[in-house]
Amino acid sequence: MTVETLRIILGDQLNEKISSLKNIDIAHDVILMVEVRSEGEYVPHHPQKIIFFLAAMRCFADSLRSRGIRVRYTKLDDPANTQTLMGEVRRAVQEENPSRVVVTWPGEWRVLEILTTLKSSLHIPLTVLEDERFFCDLTQFRNWARGRRQLRMEHFYRDMRRRTGLLMRDSSSPDGGRWNYDSSNRSRFCGGPLALPESPRPKHPAAVDKTIESVKELVRQNFPNHFGSLEDFRWAVTRDAALTALDDFISQRLPTFGRYQDAMVSGAETMFHSLLSPYINVGLLDPAEVCRSVEAAYRGGRAPIESAEGFIRQILGWREYIRGIYWVFMPEYANYDFFHARRQLPDFYWDESKTDMVCMRECIGATRRHAYAHHIQRLMVAGNFALLAGVRVNDVTEWYLSVYADAVEWVELPNTLGMALFADGGLMASKPYAASGRYIDRMSNYCSSCRYRPERRSGDGACPFTLLYWDFMLRNEGVLATIPRLKPILAQVASMSLETRAAIRTEARNFLDRVAPSTTPN
Repeated sequence: MTVETLRIILGDQLNEKISSLKNIDIAHDVILMVEVRSEGEYVPHHPQKIIFFLAAMRCFADSLRSRGIRVRYTKLDDPANTQTLMGEVRRAVQEENPSRVVVTWPGEWRVLEILTTLKSSLHIPLTVLEDERFFCDLTQFRNWARGRRQLRMEHFYRDMRRRTGLLMRDSSSPDGGRWNYDSSNRSRFCGGPLALPESPRPKHPAAVDKTIESVKELVRQNFPNHFGSLEDFRWAVTRDAALTALDDFISQRLPTFGRYQDAMVSGAETMFHSLLSPYINVGLLDPAEVCRSVEAAYRGGRAPIESAEGFIRQILGWREYIRGIYWVFMPEYANYDFFHARRQLPDFYWDESKTDMVCMRECIGATRRHAYAHHIQRLMVAGNFALLAGVRVNDVTEWYLSVYADAVEWVELPNTLGMALFADGGLMASKPYAASGRYIDRMSNYCSSCRYRPERRSGDGACPFTLLYWDFMLRNEGVLATIPRLKPILAQVASMSLETRAAIRTEARNFLDRVAPSTTPN
């Protein structure tokens, strides 16, 4: 068979409508999909993340084959595998002898550099196509960002609502009369008559379960020392199972999602969250179909406006905005370090038994078991501690990219560097997301079983979050003074006595030297 086009499908492009599959000639085109060790090891990915990607890739390849499409699929343990994306593309070009290569825009700058190198070194054309799975393409985002002094997500989100018509009464008026219901989405969960739903578990056909078990064994053998358990695997790996997960979320959790989306409860790892982000990020679900389904639930009276708007804001607003930030400001963005953070990532990020802070144990434990923690656990527990402690930006971003099933760099890096760590100096956020133990106490039941007291900022029983919050304000007092939203807090800092300041700084330094030693001399 004469091969006309070699069509590369990357691991986060598992969608039959992806641009690299458009106008495919079944008689003359070949799909290339590869499992390579370099993609599993450039950071120490959670075993469940690797299982999810590889099993979903294999099932997607089977789906393409069922349509009569020829798929050249290199498995991880193939003896001929070069174990790099570049090596496998070059091997496929040599053996298939296509006239051209096409691929959809990748999700990481690192992969784009690989494709750029291939483009300049292959003897045939290589075309990188726009990724059409997003509401806003990169040109549109650049046009929106051009000339703006501040790139605030809320402004972008309103433009996207107008452009798409999602949750709009007419071309200019939002449903419910408000653009944003965030103030209605911050309730603490106190139990009572409202029961938490069971964590979703997909049901796959026997053949898919067999694929998962095969991949699980492959990962067990090839990545034995990576952080995370591979035993209790709960992720859907096919489009049908992902669609079922979407339906389950809308019927079982969306009605209460909005009110409790920021709440944290011991032992309740998923709360009312959707767990759909991995499926959207790899292509099993399309963001437009997800948003339209949620909108339909609201219009049909099956979900309140605060739930529908809160969820759609995360996808139509935040997800699109984050992608634009990543591609407009990379590669320099990855090196931003506003606070010049120099401390090591504490060991308990890799082993929750090494800390007695209940909130950290809950967050890291859920992450280890399921490659998942919901957004407030990620931002206001794991991220907040790293910000307050002054942990090195690269250490933190690598950890987030490693441990979560939905972590592709375009979405992980700005969320971590810009939102959690404020390392971009306010490009994204109007202030650092710094909080004391009082916030965690307000939004969770963690503190009730913890030996630390959130109201204490120093002395015996002081909550490390509260101690480090005030230490963070003290050691960064000068640079934070330029941020208007922090003036009330900094006024409290200015009123502290010299003795109080010294006590906080000394106690915080002693604590941090134990759990997160500095990489530079004091």
